[in-house]
Amino acid sequence: MAADPAGRLLAIPMLAFLTYFFFYPAIKLLFSSIQTQDSRGIIGRPYTFAHYARLIDVELYARVLWTTLRISIVTSVLATVLAYPVALVMVKSRPIVTRVITLIVIAPLIVSVVVRGYGWQLVLQNGPKGMLNWILMALHIISEPLSVLYTETAVIIGSLHVFFPMMVLPLASALGKIDPNLEDAARVLGAPWWRVFWRVTLPLSMPGFVAGFTLVFSLTAGSFVIPAILGGASAVMLGNLIEQQIFVVYDWPFGAAIAVVLVGLVLAVNGVSMWLLEGRRLRRAE
Repeated sequence: MAADPAGRLLAIPMLAFLTYFFFYPAIKLLFSSIQTQDSRGIIGRPYTFAHYARLIDVELYARVLWTTLRISIVTSVLATVLAYPVALVMVKSRPIVTRVITLIVIAPLIVSVVVRGYGWQLVLQNGPKGMLNWILMALHIISEPLSVLYTETAVIIGSLHVFFPMMVLPLASALGKIDPNLEDAARVLGAPWWRVFWRVTLPLSMPGFVAGFTLVFSLTAGSFVIPAILGGASAVMLGNLIEQQIFVVYDWPFGAAIAVVLVGLVLAVNGVSMWLLEGRRLRRAE
């Protein structure tokens, strides 16, 4: 069926907006990453891929890249493990319980990320005055204060709190579409609860899992505020490195190269997720 010409005309303003404010800056960023900056700060020819090689060859920058990958993967995995029970309770409980849990999950979204970051800084503060250390020492669980703040663990905790709703909501949507009779049939046939989850619930909720995992990974990898507040110098991520190279060192080509690598990393994870999901749909269709 042919598309309506009027519908095509209505799409022109949005296409023009995306072209000017998204595609044009992205292409300009890509070209800036392969250009050279002289002593006067002017960017131009010759073209080079040395900035990308520098990100891998220099140990400091390579460590930041691997730190970003590690924090993003760990945060996504933890979000998945914690989100499944919450999403299952949201879907299978009474409407009033579902509304309360949904409100609890999405309530932090109305608070600024900066405020939440500083809140976690107070909770994870090193020394006996930190809330976490004070509680653990008052309960005699530890005898010496823990050093959690300004570590990768602090960044993972803060990122998990900020991006957890992005995992729960897609999962709850996918779980809500599963026919309860399928799980009941598995139980009637004698399958224990863990096998029902592994063979029925998990495969059927895969679209929500892929969407949530991709969202959490992408947002964590590109985050700036949480690593800056909770990570300090011990857990610098690519977003912080880009800010340093552009606004402190004024090395625009290298900062652009880091940004391109970050975007490429996120696109690669999205592409792999969609490929796995599409392959699963094709296998089910066959």
